Order: sequence, then structure tokens, then C-alpha cells
Amino acid sequence: MAKNETVRIRPSILKADEDALTALQAMQDYNPANTAFSKSTVTGSLADMQAAQQAEVIAQNALDAARDAAVKAEWNFHDAMLGVKTQVVAQYGDDSDQAQALGLTKKSERKAPVRKAKAKA
Repeated sequence: MAKNETVRIRPSILKADEDALTALQAMQDYNPANTAFSKSTVTGSLADMQAAQQAEVIAQNALDAARDAAVKAEWNFHDAMLGVKTQVVAQYGDDSDQAQALGLTKKSERKAPVRKAKAKA
């Protein structure tokens, strides 16, 4: 049995298992002592695995679509707020308290550029 049953099994191993099941189906006289390993039980395990994988793909697609919708909504909101800031500056001026309330820096509070001294050679 597996040592760590919380990690995914490599696709090549699963493919080999499916091929082995196909070979098992051809064995007419297979009659295990432990019924947990009968053909019907193993075939049911394959069907359960395939159903779980399909459910995973569907859930992943839903997650991807929801993430895309959230990203689009975030960008729409951000673009709207950038437009609001532009409109507030246009209406109230770039040195207004209203512009500052939106997180912008007042023009009078910006630092004046400082010249750097030339390095002596």
C-alpha cells in the first residue's frame, strides 16, 4: 500500500493500473480470496475515481470562472475610482481638501525638487 495517501498519484501509474484492470477483466477464472479485490469492486473503484476527477475538473472550471469575474469586477472598481479622483481634481482643484480626502496629495504639500550637487572630479 502507499506510504502517503495525501499526495496525487502520477498519471503514468494510474494508466498502468487501468491497463492492469483491462488485463484482469480478461481473466475468466479470477476468484480472489478477499472479495474487496473482486473484479466488480475494482471496476467500481475505477468508476468512482473517474467521477471524482470529473467533479474536480468541473469545480476547477467554476473556480477559474469565479476568479475571472472577481478580477474583472476589481478592475472595474479600480478604474471607476481613478475616474472619480480625476473628476474631484477637475471640480475642486489639485490643492483641495476633497482631493486629499480621496488619498491624493495636495499640490501645496508636494516637496519641491532639489538639485543634486555636481560631483567634483
